[in-house]
Amino acid sequence: MSIEKVREYFKSVGIDSRIKEFSESSATVELAAHALGCAPERIAKTLSFKLKDDCILIVTAGDVKIDNSKYKARFGAKASMLKFDEAAELIGHAVGGVCPFAVNDGVKVYLDESLKRFETVFPACGSSNSAIELTISELEKYSDYISWVDVCKPKNS
Repeated sequence: MSIEKVREYFKSVGIDSRIKEFSESSATVELAAHALGCAPERIAKTLSFKLKDDCILIVTAGDVKIDNSKYKARFGAKASMLKFDEAAELIGHAVGGVCPFAVNDGVKVYLDESLKRFETVFPACGSSNSAIELTISELEKYSDYISWVDVCKPKNS
């Protein structure tokens, strides 16, 4: 189970006790915000894309969506999300628990600028009922990210 991979990874860096597990689902931004009692925008959602022969993850704030023109300008290709049944095999985490920790080899992680307005955010931990609160610098450190990107826009635009 992928939460166990994340737990082992976080154990190796001494923060596994900070993982929160819920009796209710946290598989969507809204459900996670409810389970955590926080604003939806503080949920760090991890979106998975196919980019040529690679898989990439983009971690964004909960209140934004991918801006296709910004994505294409940054990555040189149209945004193509992984299909629901591809995520577990290609990323190492199933949809609802996709996170930037303990992912399969070769998966590249990017952090979207939309996250920088928060002191702490809540990414998932590999299951549809887990999360961890991390500072932005901790998210950078533990996600082994490639770079910051600006590929999002507000959901209502």
